[in-house]
Amino acid sequence: MLTPHLKRFLRAALAGIMALLLTTAFAADSSQHKVVHGVAIYLGVFPAEMILGHPRPHTEAEMHGGVPAGQHQQHVVVALFDDATGKRISGAKVSARVHEINLAGAQKKLEPMLIAGTVSYGNYFKMPVTSNPYRIQVRIELPGVADVIEAQFDYQHART
Repeated sequence: MLTPHLKRFLRAALAGIMALLLTTAFAADSSQHKVVHGVAIYLGVFPAEMILGHPRPHTEAEMHGGVPAGQHQQHVVVALFDDATGKRISGAKVSARVHEINLAGAQKKLEPMLIAGTVSYGNYFKMPVTSNPYRIQVRIELPGVADVIEAQFDYQHART
């Protein structure tokens, strides 16, 4: 049975993904969508606080080792699709390097996540609010494919 926190998280995550899909449906590439070598790559960045309300043993509360302590934690999520068929891609090895442009950053494996029956890849990154944009470099290894797929996204926190 889904708890109210889990329902709220799933609704917010699905709304965010739907917003990504709707805003990029008419564009070949955008700040949150790229097509590289036939793979449609969708990027989402969500505050880790969205997950903090989940009680432990729920998968969302413990994914990626749990929400890291400290402020400014963001959950970087990537969804992969075959651009020709629209079918979701699973079984990939995905990593990301997140850094402010012209500064050092962190590189992490984006772990597979099964939410609402679909696979996405994600992990937490510390991304304080700054006037500098962030660069998110995604590296994808598909099973049975020799070439590595790389995509670069620039991300700026929403201004309040």
